[in-house]
Amino acid sequence: MKLARFTIHGSTRIGRVDGPRMTDLTQVLGDRTMRDVIADLDRLRAPIMACDGPFHALDAVRLEIPVPDPQKFLAIGMNYARHAEEARAAGIAIPETQMWFNKQVSCLNAPFDPVVKPDASDKMDYEIELGVVIGRRCRHVRREEARGVIAGYLIVNDVSARDWLPKSPTFTLGKSFDTHGPAGPWITTDDEIADPLDLRMQLSVNGELRQDARTNDMIYDIYDQIAYLSTVMTLQPGDILATGTPSGIGAPTGRFLVPGDRMELEIEGLGRIACEVAAETAAASARAAVPAA
Repeated sequence: MKLARFTIHGSTRIGRVDGPRMTDLTQVLGDRTMRDVIADLDRLRAPIMACDGPFHALDAVRLEIPVPDPQKFLAIGMNYARHAEEARAAGIAIPETQMWFNKQVSCLNAPFDPVVKPDASDKMDYEIELGVVIGRRCRHVRREEARGVIAGYLIVNDVSARDWLPKSPTFTLGKSFDTHGPAGPWITTDDEIADPLDLRMQLSVNGELRQDARTNDMIYDIYDQIAYLSTVMTLQPGDILATGTPSGIGAPTGRFLVPGDRMELEIEGLGRIACEVAAETAAASARAAVPAA
C-alpha cells in the first residue's frame, strides 16, 4: 500500500493512495502521526486496507512530507559504481568503506514544493536517491535480516550545495540547507516492491534526462547499509536512509541548478516527485508578503 500525508481544506491527515484518489484514514488512525503508524504497521495494516472512505481526488489534495519528523535523516556518499568513477575522474577520492553523513531533518521538503537556491551557494546540484524508511526499532541487524526492519520506500532528492561540502568534514552543511531534502510522494510499503535492489531511477532537469540507472549499481546495497549503521546506532521507526545517487550529477560538467529549473524524479514502483528551483531572495519576499496569522 501507499501511505501519504496530505492537506485538504486546511487540515493535514494520513491517507492511502488508491490510483487517482486518496482514501482518508482519519476514522481508522485518529490523530496518530506517520511515525506512530509506521511503528505499529503490522497491527494497523488490516484496518488501513479495509478503510473505505471518505475519498478525495488525488489531484485535489496537497501532498506533504511523508515523515516530517524522523529522528534521523542519513545519507551515504559515493555508493554507485558509475558515480564513483565519475567522481574519481573529477579528482575526488573514493572512500574505502561506507561513508555516511547527516542531512539535518530541517531540510526535508514536500515532494512538489520549490527547492530554494541559497544566495550563499553557486553550485547547487541534484541527486536522485532511493529512500528507505525504517519500520521498527533495531540494533545489530544482520544483513540477512535487514529487509525485515524496512517499512517502505520513497524518492529522495539529495540536493547538495557543492561549494559548502568542504566546509564541514562530514558534508553536513552542504547537504542541509532548508528545502534541500525533497521526499515522497508517499511511502510505498515493502510488500509492494518485489526487489528494491533492481529499480529503475530517473531524474530530468527541464525535460532533459540527466540520471538514468538502476539500484543494482549500488556498491553497498540497502541491506549492507542497515547492517553497518545498526552496528553503531539504534535505528528508529520513521528514520530515513538516502541510499546513494547514480552517475549524471551536475558537478563533473559544471551544470548546476539555477532559479527556474524544474527537476522531475521517478523511481520504478514508487511514483514521481517534481520541484522547481526558486531564488532565496524571491522566496523570502514571497514569505514576507503573506500576512501573519
